[in-house]
Amino acid sequence: MSVLSSSPRPLAIALAGLVALAVAMGIGRFAFTPLLPLMLSERSLTLAGASVLASANYFGYLLGALACTFQPWLWRRFGWSPAVNGPRLVRIGLAVTALLTLAMAWDWTPAWTLLRFAAGVASAVVFLYTSGWCLEQLARRGVPAMGALIYVGPGAGIVASGLAATALVQWGAPAAVGWLTFGVLAVVLIALVWKVFHVRHGIVAPAAGGSGHAAAPPTPQAGSLEMGLLAGAYGLAGIGYIITATFLPVIARQALPESHWLDLFWPLFGGGVMLGAIGASRLPAGGDLRVRLAICYFMQAAGVCASLVSPTLAGFAIGSLLLGLPFTAITFFGMQEVRRVRPQQAASFMGLLTAVYGAGQIAGPPLAAWLVARSATPAAGFALSLWIATGLLVFGALLYLALAHRFPMPRAINVAPPGVPAPRG
Repeated sequence: MSVLSSSPRPLAIALAGLVALAVAMGIGRFAFTPLLPLMLSERSLTLAGASVLASANYFGYLLGALACTFQPWLWRRFGWSPAVNGPRLVRIGLAVTALLTLAMAWDWTPAWTLLRFAAGVASAVVFLYTSGWCLEQLARRGVPAMGALIYVGPGAGIVASGLAATALVQWGAPAAVGWLTFGVLAVVLIALVWKVFHVRHGIVAPAAGGSGHAAAPPTPQAGSLEMGLLAGAYGLAGIGYIITATFLPVIARQALPESHWLDLFWPLFGGGVMLGAIGASRLPAGGDLRVRLAICYFMQAAGVCASLVSPTLAGFAIGSLLLGLPFTAITFFGMQEVRRVRPQQAASFMGLLTAVYGAGQIAGPPLAAWLVARSATPAAGFALSLWIATGLLVFGALLYLALAHRFPMPRAINVAPPGVPAPRG
């Protein structure tokens, strides 16, 4: 069955969502990471400049996510209530992502910051509206569980971009060729799913909290202290993972300069993301999600510090896998917890958690660059920044455990099945 069917079947919808997120996240957001060593070696970019580009992309993603999340409220403020054509916005976002990726091959450094910022905005739009439309369509067809396939997409995109970058490094290709390659790859992938996102009756609101399932029974609303601690703990994951996710190939090259396996650590991270997305969707409903989040944070903390404790091939491999496995699970569990404790304002508080997480992502790369610039060696600066990231993840895990102890779940509550995660990266 072709994914180009004019009346797409469930598998076609799920695969289209997977491909869309692979383009928006794996290429639009994270292709920069495996190409960064090439750009540094060519001296077209400094480490400080790299941190600026990374933060610009994360800042664009944050603004795009918040704009999508709060646009219904903004329209109501002006007395308007326009319908939102989700598939059309997905198409626009995908096309823009491909064009911006191709444009990064342009050898004009001042434009790169704006291009990475715009790519962040586009990837947020694609992520949210792909999630909303695909999960709604799958629920209408009676197969909501198939929506888990969609979130394999970011990991698949990371794997594909990482392997492509490995081949480019082996061939001695310049970074510009890498950006052109990723841009062409994006165009090809978009062409495969273009018609799936051409549906006349595709007008939906951005479902930041919907899932295609019946809503959970009414529960007491969490207070401001509980929500503040939940948002703070969730935001710590943003700065906790992003330093490794941005500079992993650079850090690995400094520790193992003679290794031929350096460029495979990033695809291994993507493979972990894919496995974690599938595993999180198969966990039984119920249980305290804050405990699951704490476990995810401890796992990521172990992944971040693995290369510090053991700066070897095995250490980096284990670290990459442990960093990737909880990547999507944290989003699943965090957004479900918001739906449990604030069901009446779920969308608004999902936006709050997304904003705090995004702020952490924005702060991480400049922090690492600042520490590297002020340390005796780049390796020492990266080591210090990674220890800080490890500590923040452990602190976040302890916050979740404290929340579970201070605000225990009602015994009779039923946790709703996984819904649409708010944007993250």
